[in-house]
Order: sequence, then structure tokens, then C-alpha cells
Amino acid sequence: MIHELYELRTQKSRALYNEAIKFLPGGVTYAIKYWEPYPIYVSKAKGSRIWDVDGNEYLDFWMGHAAIIMGHAYEPVIRAAREQLELGAHLGFCHEWEVKLAEIVTKAVPSVKLFRATNSGTEANMYAIRLARAYTGKNKIAKFEGHWHGGYDALHKAVNPPLDKPASLGLTDGVMNDTIVLPFNDLEGVRQRVKREDLACIILEPVMGSNGMIPADREFLKGLRELCDELGILLIFDEVITGFRLARGGAQEYYGVLPDITTFGKILGGGIFPAGGFGGREDIMELLDQRKRKHYEMSFHGGTYAGNPLTARAGYTLLSELTKGEVYPKINALGERARKGLEDVFSRYKVAIHVTGVGSLFAIHFTKEKPKDVRSAVGDTKLARDYFHFLLNNNILCMKPSKQVFAPSVAHSEEDIERLLSVTEEFLRQVPTQ
Repeated sequence: MIHELYELRTQKSRALYNEAIKFLPGGVTYAIKYWEPYPIYVSKAKGSRIWDVDGNEYLDFWMGHAAIIMGHAYEPVIRAAREQLELGAHLGFCHEWEVKLAEIVTKAVPSVKLFRATNSGTEANMYAIRLARAYTGKNKIAKFEGHWHGGYDALHKAVNPPLDKPASLGLTDGVMNDTIVLPFNDLEGVRQRVKREDLACIILEPVMGSNGMIPADREFLKGLRELCDELGILLIFDEVITGFRLARGGAQEYYGVLPDITTFGKILGGGIFPAGGFGGREDIMELLDQRKRKHYEMSFHGGTYAGNPLTARAGYTLLSELTKGEVYPKINALGERARKGLEDVFSRYKVAIHVTGVGSLFAIHFTKEKPKDVRSAVGDTKLARDYFHFLLNNNILCMKPSKQVFAPSVAHSEEDIERLLSVTEEFLRQVPTQ
């Protein structure tokens, strides 16, 4: 019945998907965009809303993978991008906006003294890992179970359950053997695992993103910082999601724990262009300085479109807006209201769920115990999928069918949160949950 209603409302999307499977593997450009029986196809977006090709209007809580912090088509960024398009989108030479972007990032993020732009968060993590190996002279690295750092081979391990299965075909044993997997939010487990290894770095998401916005415990992060200092391991924060969203200075400002290297993405592109970047201490970042070393003495970084003026100007414009101080109180209050409201609604109907998250980020877990890592986040996937499709049929979008993740923006209102809560209550009235 749920799928029948969906298909009645989205016939143009169905037709587009039937065309897509002729030309795209699986019919999509990224598997996360697919859900059964087919995805919607979006035609436009503004503020907190998007419209599909059938004319249906949706309240969007996914917001471009959490990248769109100010709302779709945010006018100051659109104006800046439009002007830069006329002046030159891609020049292939140095320009003022790469300087301005680097300056505003280093002023915002406590641990970043020098910065380099990339084309994505995946690229940022790739170059950060290489830089850590270059600085330490060590080969092995460590990441955490359930943490997602993009498609880079060295970090594409133990991402989704079952954790002992390959995260992708095509990964070599050599690469996988150099990556050690650690338990999240378990400092003693980390200590026992790393004391047998000689690691260049440990990388983590301060808030585990795709597996359900599960925050690191503050004491865990502090202990991890101390452990890395004790053992001479570089600590890398993947702030592709949390950067400029939890606070202007990201998760490291929120938690008061500073990494050696930080990686960025998403918001850094102004919410409209693909972007990434990485930065850290001067003594680490100087390994990228072509003035001081021959090419074989450097850690390479580059990219034809890295830091292009269009993306850099859009990013600078958005980060400048975030300095005004009005953004974080609003979006964090929306996140807190949603977390509390969802817990209350499900509790009244005696359905076992837990809402995790921090600031404006939150996710629903259909589990009996509050998850602290990816292993404890495995819950009732059937109920989760039913809930996802119910939201979809009631014109609310989030990701993903197996676990609902939300990232409201400045464009969202308290009424939008109340709409989410009322539709959730309607779901619990209509859909069998036992």
C-alpha cells in the first residue's frame, strides 16, 4: 500500500528512473540516492523545500548531505557565484578567493594554521592520510568501525555491517592490511589495539555520520588525544560533516579537543559546489611547501579544480555569513526540539527507539538500547523502512531508508519540526509496530 501510493504520486520520477537504468549502473550516480521502488527526481529547491518532477513539494531534512546549512538557493551565495561566473569560474592560476577562503578557515578552526583546498571530502582525507604518513615516516593508519571517510581505498574498511566483509570489491590486501580498525567510544579497547601497532595516524568522525549521527563521548575524545600524544600518533578529525556546522570552529571547538590535521567538505563549497580541504599545524603542513623541498621530499597535493575561484568564493561568502553569530543558536535549538519531541512521541506509543545527535544533527535508531557505536546501532530495519516511506508519502524527506538522518538548516522553522513530529505520530497510529 505504501509503495502504491508513492507510485501514484511520482509517475514522472518512475519514467525517469526507467530511462536512468539504461545508462547508469543501478540507475543512480550514488547508491545512497536509491530507495525502493525508485527514487524521486528533483526539479528545484528553495529554502527548506524541494520539488520533484511531478510537482510534489517536500520538506527537506537531508539538505544535500548536511551541506546546505543556510537553506537551498541561499541568496548571498547565489549572488556571489553569479558574479564570479561572469568573471571566470575556472582560471588555472592563483586568485584572491583561494587566499580569502584559506584565511577565513584558519581564523575559524582552532587547530588549523595552514590550509589547502580539495575537490571533495574524500580527496581531503586521502591527502591528509598521505601527509600523516609523510610526517611520521610510518605506513599503518587506524580508523573506527562505522566511520565513513569517502571512497579512498585506505579508509574504505569496516564502514557498514557486517564489518568483517569487504566494504567494496577491488581493494587490495596490501592496502587493507595497513589499516587498523578500532572500536568507537571505547578508549581502553583502542589502547589495547594500538599498543601493538606503529601508527602514523588515527582518523575519526567526531560525530559518526552515515551510521546515525552518534557523537563521540567528550572524555573519549580527550583520552584519544592524550593517547596519540603519548604514542607519537597524529590525530585527524574528519570534519566533512561537523565542520562549520556544530560550531563555527566545528567539532573541535564544540568538544574542546584539537586534532593535528582536520579535513573538510560539504559546507566549504557554499552549499552549492563540490569542495573539500585539509589543514593543520605549520610543521606538518610545510611538507606541502614547494619552496622548501624538491618534489621527492614533499607530500604531494594538487588538483585542476582544487580551490577554483567559483567554489572558493561561494565557500568564503557562506563562511562569512556564519560569523554573524545568529546561525548556531537557531539550528541547534531546532535539533534539540526534534530530538526531545521524537523521543516523547515514540515513548507515548511504547515503540523502542533512540534519537542520537548533537547540535542540529540527529538520527533515529529503532533499537532497544541507546547506540554508542555502529554495532549497537543495528535495529529494526523493517520498521525503519516503513517509517521512511511514510515520511516520504507525507512529503518529508530525510536519508536513508534503513536509518533516518536529519540535518535541518537556518531555513527551517519550529513549524517544520512540529510537522515532522505530527507526521511521526500519525505513522505510529496507522502502521503496525509490533
